[in-house]
Amino acid sequence: MRTFVHTSHPARVLFGSGTVGDLAEEVRRLGGSRVLLLSSPPLAEASARVRDALGGLLAAEFDGAAMHTPTEVTQAALAVLREADADCLVSVGGGSTTGLSKALAVRTDLPQVVVPTTYAGSEVTPVLGETRDGQKITRSSAAILPETVVYDVDFTLSLPLPMSITSGVNAMAHAVEALYSADADPVTDRRALDAISLIGRALPRLAADPAGRGARADLLQAAWLAGTCLATVGMGLHHKLCHTLGGSFGLPHAETHTVILPHAMAYNAPAAPDAMRRIAEALDVPDAPSGVYDLIATLGGPTSLSGLGMPETELGRAAGLAVATPYPNPRELTSQGIEALLADAWHGRRPRTAAVADSSPARLTEQVVASFADAPDARVRTLLTALVRHLHSYVVEQDVTEAEWQYAIDFLTRTGQVCSPTRQEFVLLSDVLGVSSVVDLLTNSRTPDTTPSAVLGPFYVEGPPETAQGDDISGGLPGTPLWVDVRVTDTAGAPVKDAVVDVWQSNEDGFYDVQLPELEGPVLRARLRSDAEGRVTFWSILPSEYPIPEDGPVGQMLDAVGRHPYRAPHLHFMIDAPAHRRLVTQLFVAGGSYLDSDTVFGVKDQLIVDFAPQTGPTPDGRGVDGPWRRLDHSFRIAPLTD
Repeated sequence: MRTFVHTSHPARVLFGSGTVGDLAEEVRRLGGSRVLLLSSPPLAEASARVRDALGGLLAAEFDGAAMHTPTEVTQAALAVLREADADCLVSVGGGSTTGLSKALAVRTDLPQVVVPTTYAGSEVTPVLGETRDGQKITRSSAAILPETVVYDVDFTLSLPLPMSITSGVNAMAHAVEALYSADADPVTDRRALDAISLIGRALPRLAADPAGRGARADLLQAAWLAGTCLATVGMGLHHKLCHTLGGSFGLPHAETHTVILPHAMAYNAPAAPDAMRRIAEALDVPDAPSGVYDLIATLGGPTSLSGLGMPETELGRAAGLAVATPYPNPRELTSQGIEALLADAWHGRRPRTAAVADSSPARLTEQVVASFADAPDARVRTLLTALVRHLHSYVVEQDVTEAEWQYAIDFLTRTGQVCSPTRQEFVLLSDVLGVSSVVDLLTNSRTPDTTPSAVLGPFYVEGPPETAQGDDISGGLPGTPLWVDVRVTDTAGAPVKDAVVDVWQSNEDGFYDVQLPELEGPVLRARLRSDAEGRVTFWSILPSEYPIPEDGPVGQMLDAVGRHPYRAPHLHFMIDAPAHRRLVTQLFVAGGSYLDSDTVFGVKDQLIVDFAPQTGPTPDGRGVDGPWRRLDHSFRIAPLTD
């Protein structure tokens, strides 16, 4: 049975986009009427937005927040506070402005509202680190904890990528040390692992698209979770080292956390194997310390103390300062051991735990990764490095035999042999393994205000025939007539004229034209252009559920695992318009078969729509004997500037 004590620190959190609009109400809620706004010169734009949100509540400003919270800066801010007779503190920025707010609050007992612009996480902790006479002194008190935190994702969108990486790793450090803290408990453990997993997934996405709101939101949520860990349990070696290096040697805060974290983890790994195992699982890597180092290196983050300006001759003094005051840590602290840790960090060496260092496959993996070091394209280097590490890890974990490897090679060979100008077996393989849908989900998360995207599928053909509005694309094939009336708008609802709309679908038996050699020319596929109202209209037939091709390697794989090959009935759309992002999506027939078990995992609830049954007169006066269907829908596409 696990014995623990869990303490929750009361704080109010607002999270979302545009939440700074609630700032004035939050100040009034705390009884404030005269606000001192804290910031620093690089935050002029963010400060202006906060100033506007505060309106008449703003009494004074102090923009001199400094790293490591020097006490002389606090005294200068305190003078401004007293002169303005401020009764509430609002800070906007990262750890420096939050630290200054805390320093003022602990001296005046004024309430605090924090608007973070980084992922530091200190805004939800009762911890304050101040620098006096070249030494950083840390203390904890309920009076230090900010009363309200306003997380507004919009305030992080302009954070430069290098700073986003180091700030994200800084947050990860809080979660990592929480897992092997003497005060650890199940609630904090869960938060820590969630934070580590979110950061490990979000940072590579952010590197690929620094403006991605989805990745920014995940990082900000992770920062909150990691900060609550720091607030709940005691920190160990990593934080002590970083405070020593920052306070006594003037090293930059987040960058120092980024360099030190993998090495502090490697030092503690022998004494905290369970924590390292769980961190490795959260990051999907074989070894936690080296996995964190690899994440930082592949993202282009700092990996050496020498690169931060730390003199090598001062490593011994830094080690002595770090062990001078006893503090909880899973492994015994010695000056010699800490100096060796700092030496590795100074040189930027990749940490190696004993199990990994002695592993022949691990050495081979490093040799392969090293071969990519001179790749001129950083993204190519990142992708190949991660691919090799994951592939090698999979082979080792599954103990893949030579016969299994040979079967996999043969499978891929047969997959390539089946491909033709009208059949893409590799796309089909990606589809049934869910990879296409994962890429699609990541893509759609970057434009959340648009119509959800969907997988392209293996049956798209470049250059479909141009078709006029209202024409019939069915080529006379049998089926229930379908009138399609769709509209293309931007995210504000304005119509998009001259959008190129490609459509394609299966026949009533579930086959695409490229699967039916007896057909002459393209059928059930077309290219149309939206009119001045953004509208596209055409006749077709009701699409049917269908099996993906089962006569190739992919079909054999599904059969081997007992999976059905069917797709839910749908109509494909690809929409291109000048100055807008391309949208590839599908509309699924409400009530159709296999909506809950589509074999390529392509169904999204927002894309299930009514193909409404109709009888009688048609919209364009066409004569139809018997029932027909009607599809009305609006597609929202994003401007390229979004």
